[in-house]
Amino acid sequence: MRINGRDEEDANKSEMDDMIETENESLRERVSDLEKKALDQGDEIVCLRSTLADVLRRLTLLENAVNSRGGLSPSSTGTVTPVRNGGFRGALNNHISQLKDGPLGGSRLRQPMYHQSSVESNNSIKEIAHRSNVPTALPQRRGVHYQSTGSLHSDSPSSNSVSPVPTSPSPTHTPPPRVSPSPRQSQPPTPTRSTNSNLHFAKRWSSTGDFNNSPHNGGSMNSRLATKSLLNLNVRVQSPHNMLKHGTRDATYNEEEKILRMFLRGRPIILYAPSSLAETYDITKVTTPPQSKLKLDWVYGYRGRDCRSNLYLLPTGEMVYFVAAVVVLYNVEEQSQRHYLGHTDDIKCIAIHPNKLLVATGQCAGHDRRESRPHIRIWDSVTLNTVAILGAGDFERSICCISFSKADGGQLLCAVDEANDHNISVWDWQKGERGQRITETKCSVDTVIAAEFHPLERNCIVTCGKSHISFWTLDAGGTLYKRMGIFENRDKPKYVTCVAFNHLGDVITGDSNGSLIIWARGTNTVSKLVRGVHDGPVFSVCALKEGSIVSGGGKDRRIVQLDSQLNASGLERQVPDHAGGIRVISEGRGSQLLVGTTRNCVLVGSLSMGLSTALTGHLDELWGLAVHPSLPQFVTAGYDKSLNLWDSMSHSLIWSKDLSEAAQSAAISPDGSIIIVGCVTGHWFALDSQTREIFTTHADGAEPIQVIKFSPNGQFLALGSRDNNVYIYQCGGDTRKYNRVGRCMTERKRKRSSSLTSFLGHSSFITHLDWSADSQLLRSNSGDYEVLYWNAGLCRQVPQSSSMRDVEWASNSCTLSFETIGIWPEGADGTDVNFCDRANNKKLLATADDFGKVKLYTYPVTQPRSLCHSYGGHSSHVTAVTFLHDDSRLISTGGKDTAILQWAVV
Repeated sequence: MRINGRDEEDANKSEMDDMIETENESLRERVSDLEKKALDQGDEIVCLRSTLADVLRRLTLLENAVNSRGGLSPSSTGTVTPVRNGGFRGALNNHISQLKDGPLGGSRLRQPMYHQSSVESNNSIKEIAHRSNVPTALPQRRGVHYQSTGSLHSDSPSSNSVSPVPTSPSPTHTPPPRVSPSPRQSQPPTPTRSTNSNLHFAKRWSSTGDFNNSPHNGGSMNSRLATKSLLNLNVRVQSPHNMLKHGTRDATYNEEEKILRMFLRGRPIILYAPSSLAETYDITKVTTPPQSKLKLDWVYGYRGRDCRSNLYLLPTGEMVYFVAAVVVLYNVEEQSQRHYLGHTDDIKCIAIHPNKLLVATGQCAGHDRRESRPHIRIWDSVTLNTVAILGAGDFERSICCISFSKADGGQLLCAVDEANDHNISVWDWQKGERGQRITETKCSVDTVIAAEFHPLERNCIVTCGKSHISFWTLDAGGTLYKRMGIFENRDKPKYVTCVAFNHLGDVITGDSNGSLIIWARGTNTVSKLVRGVHDGPVFSVCALKEGSIVSGGGKDRRIVQLDSQLNASGLERQVPDHAGGIRVISEGRGSQLLVGTTRNCVLVGSLSMGLSTALTGHLDELWGLAVHPSLPQFVTAGYDKSLNLWDSMSHSLIWSKDLSEAAQSAAISPDGSIIIVGCVTGHWFALDSQTREIFTTHADGAEPIQVIKFSPNGQFLALGSRDNNVYIYQCGGDTRKYNRVGRCMTERKRKRSSSLTSFLGHSSFITHLDWSADSQLLRSNSGDYEVLYWNAGLCRQVPQSSSMRDVEWASNSCTLSFETIGIWPEGADGTDVNFCDRANNKKLLATADDFGKVKLYTYPVTQPRSLCHSYGGHSSHVTAVTFLHDDSRLISTGGKDTAILQWAVV
C-alpha cells in the first residue's frame, strides 16, 4: 500500500531497513552462539539443526511482511530488485556459507552446489506457496509449517504435512563438483513471483513422516536424521532392515532390576532373571556346547510325490533313495540304515554308476547362496566318502535329472538344470575334485523330465519331457547335436514321462496318454505304439535283466509286465489305494521289484507273490509332534490329514489314522491314553491311543490350533489358537470329558486415575505354551514376541511378570524365556527359531529353526553367547523337536520336506 508524501515513504523504508538489519544481526549472533555450543557438545548439533529450521520459518514470515509492504518490486525483465544489504536472505546465505567453511564445516555440513544463475536462484518459497494455494499474508503464513502427529522415532510415516516435494537432493544424493555458477541461456525466466534466495531448495522437514515420504530413501529414516535441518541432506541412509535391532547383539542386563533386555525385529523383550542367577549373572560369559551330541539314527519318509527315478538296489543289499537333504541306504532284511549327509538342501535326483558302487546325487539351491548352491555330489556307497563335487556355481536353480554314461564304463555324466532354458551339460567328472564341464547347451524351453545315456551307443543321450523326446549325439569335439523325435500322424502326447532301453538298444518311452512307444535304435521315429497300456499316465518303465518290460501307472496304480516287444504277458498287480500311484519301478534281488509311490511309500515284492510296504511317510507339511510319556513312541500329524503313531525302537509305523481335516498340532495325555489333535479350522479331536477311536470333537474359533499342552497333573488342557486366545479345558476323571473353563484373551482395563485404557492379553497368535510344575500357571509366547503369564484356573493374566521369575516350569517349549536367551543368534529375528524342547533331565535343550538346522545346547541357555552343536538333514524349516521320555533320542519334523528324523543322543 502506498502512503502519500515522499518524506513519509522514505521514513517507512528506512524503518523497515533498520528492522531487517537488526533482525539479521540478531540471527548472526544466535547462529554464532549455537555454533560454539555445538563445538563444545557434539550432541547438541541436533538442537542447532532444529533452530536453523526455526530461523528459516521466521525469515519466511518476514519476507511476506516485506512483500506486503512493498519492499520488493519486480522489474521489467522479470527479475527481482533486492533490498539494501542483500536483505535477510543474503544474510542467511552468508551464515550458511560460514557454517560450511567454519569449524563445523567439512563433509558433515557440506551442501550441494547448484549450477544456476542468481536470477534463477531467486525462485522462492512463494512459488511453493503458490502451488500449495497458501496466501502470503503474515497471519496465514504460519499455517504452512505443519506439525507432526507422530513421534520422531516412529517406524512409519507419521506427518500430516502436504508440503510439495522438495527440489533438493535426497539423502543418498552425491553432491556435484564445485564449479563457478554460469547462467543458462536456454531457459526463460520463471514468470512467477520470486525472491532473492536459494532457500527454495530446502524443504523444512517437520517430522520423520515428511522425510520418510521422500522417494529417494525408500520411505524410512532413523531418528538421528529426523531433524529439521539441511545438514542431513548428504548423509547416506542405511536400509530399514539394518537399522532394526535383532537377536542378542544389543542385549543388556540391568543388575538393579535383575532384568535382561533383548530385541527381536526392533521390539524390546524384557526377561526376568531367576533369583538363583540374578546376583551372579554376567551377560558377557560364553556358554560352552554340551558334551552330549546327536547322531542321525533313522529317517522316516521318502520323496516320491514329485521326484522320479530315485529308487535303486545296491550290491550291498541296500535300497538307496533320498528325502529332504539325506540320502538313505536302507537294508530291509537287517532293518538298518546308513545316511549320506553331504548335501545342504533338497536332493532332486540320483544316478548309479555302472560299477554299482558310486552314486551321484544333485540338489537344488538353498537358503545360503554360498553354501547351498545347486551342485552334484559323487560319493562312494560303501565308505560314504565324497569323491567329486560338480557344478558349484555353474547351475542356476536345481538339477532335475542326471545319468552316468554306460557304454564307456561311466566316464561321463550328463545333467539337466531346472532353469528356464533347461540347459543340458556333459561332465568329465573324474578330472580333479571339481570335474570338467565338456559342453553345455539349451535343452528345451519346456519341462525336461528324464535324461539317460544310451547303454550300447557311446556318446548318445536321450531326453524327454513336455511334448518332446530328443536324441543327442556328443561328437569328438565336445559338441552336442539334437534330433527331435517324430511322432508323425500318431497322437502326440502332452508329456513323455519316462524312458528305458531294451536288450536290443531300442528306446522305450511311456507318456501321459497311457501308451508305450518303441523308438528303433539309431532312429528318431516311432517303431511301435501300444495304446491303452494304462488308464492315465505311465510314470515308470523298467527293463528287467531277463528281457521283459514292467510299466507302472500313476493313476490306475497298476504294475503291468510285457515282453521286450511290448506284448502283454497277462501278469500285473495293483498297489493299495492308500499307497498312491506308481512313481518308480526298479529291479531288486531275483524276481523282486522295488516300487516307489506318489504318496511317499516304498513297496517291496513281486507280481506273482504280491507287494508289502517297506516304509511310509507323510505327504504334506508336518507340524504336529508329541511323544508318549512312558513308551518309546511318538505321534506326528500334518496337512496331509494323517495321524501316525511310530515306534522309535523298531523304526516302524504302529498305526495310521485318516483325519477329516488338516492337522496343525498334537499332544498326548500324561497317562498316554489320549491323543489330542488340533486342526487348521479351529476344530480339535480327542481319540483313544489304542483303538484310534475319536470320542469327542470341539471347536474353538475359526483359526488353526497352534499348540496343545496338558497340565502335569492331567486335569487341564490348554490350546493356543491363531485367533490370539488360549482356551482352557478341565479334563474329567478319565480324561474323556472336557469342560471349557474359559479363554485367556485380550481385555480392556481402564485406569481409575485417568481415562486411559490399557490392554491385557496377546495381540497376536499364540506360538508356544508351558505349564508350571504345580499346574496352576501358564506361560505363553505370541507371534509379536510377547511373553505373558496366566492364572489357568481363572483365565486371567498375571500382570506382574516380575513375580514369575522363580516359578518352576514343567517344560520349556517357549522360545522366549530367560532360560532360552542364547538360542537367538545375533541378527536373528523372531521367526528364525520355530521350536525348542528341554530334556527331561534338564541338562539339554534342542531347537528347530527356519534354516533346516537342529541345534543342541547346554540347559539353561541363559547367556546371549551360547555355543551349540548344529546338525543338518532337513531341507526345509524344521517345525518341531522333542526328546523321548528317557532322553535317549530326539525327534525332529520338517515342514515342506515332510521328513521325520530320529537322532540318538550320544
